[in-house]
Amino acid sequence: MNATITPQELQDMLAANTATVCDVRRRADYEADPRTIPGAAWHDPEQVDEWAAQLPKDKPVAIYCVRGGSVSKSVQAALGQKGFDVQYVEGGLAAWDEAHK
Repeated sequence: MNATITPQELQDMLAANTATVCDVRRRADYEADPRTIPGAAWHDPEQVDEWAAQLPKDKPVAIYCVRGGSVSKSVQAALGQKGFDVQYVEGGLAAWDEAHK
């Protein structure tokens, strides 16, 4: 399985309701721009151990941060170690916005 998905792949997953979507932008980034990808819930990336237990394990988890960089990679690693099937959106919220202009 790939570590990443494209915004279009995420759109397809959302349409089919086949993924749990998590916004894992840093708190300051989220507070500066609190909108999310439709269907996503914001989770503080610094608190992944606290909220991971609430995620369902019966479907993949798609995560995104601002640009699909270090924050997404660190959360992906943490969730992967907990047994989740997790991918992050290539280019993050910025790529999603570009694809949905």
